[in-house]
Amino acid sequence: MSRRQRFVSGEIYHIFNKSIAGFGIFRSRINKKRFIQSLDYYNTNNYSQRFATALKRNMYTYQSLLYPKEDSIIKFISYNIMPDHYHLEIKILKDNCLSKYINILENSYTRYFNLKYKRKGPLWQSPFKSVSVKTSEQALHLSRYIHLNPTTAGLVKKPEDWEFSSYRDYISNERILKEIMTEITIKNPEVYKKFVDDRKDYQRKLKKIKKTLLDH
Repeated sequence: MSRRQRFVSGEIYHIFNKSIAGFGIFRSRINKKRFIQSLDYYNTNNYSQRFATALKRNMYTYQSLLYPKEDSIIKFISYNIMPDHYHLEIKILKDNCLSKYINILENSYTRYFNLKYKRKGPLWQSPFKSVSVKTSEQALHLSRYIHLNPTTAGLVKKPEDWEFSSYRDYISNERILKEIMTEITIKNPEVYKKFVDDRKDYQRKLKKIKKTLLDH
């Protein structure tokens, strides 16, 4: 998708990207946490230094992606960091800042990863992808799809066993659905958990069917 696209305040998008050649850039726990913290740190137009510098100077403390700050440029509705890709469901809070934000984020992580593993070259398969979310029903179903990614991939048996997504917050913190996620129509954590669990086996079977078709 062209990066000339205008991302306007109030719009919701599914943002995702994958590592080059399916390389496991998020395989380690530390790497996943680093990316999540970077998502939080760069979610503003007011940062004064690179994330690596802020960490070295003890000038950054991570709290939560799901609590928008006063100067946030996007709102995180749901997210998941997988071993070789990421999914973000976001709402634009400031016009035409998303492309710059994602580019800074991905470039920052590339510098970190290449320095850590003494490698050179690109880390991402392509420019990030964006899909517009038009309705509250789509937003709800997208959050479920994102939260089920680890079980669909066979990484864990239950989505709550995966540490690197917003799902645990959804089902353990009542305030998330009742007050913060106004874009999600389900307001009860137990109801949302059932909504996700009811789709778990189907989504896993669907992936197996797709793999069988592609293998033949």
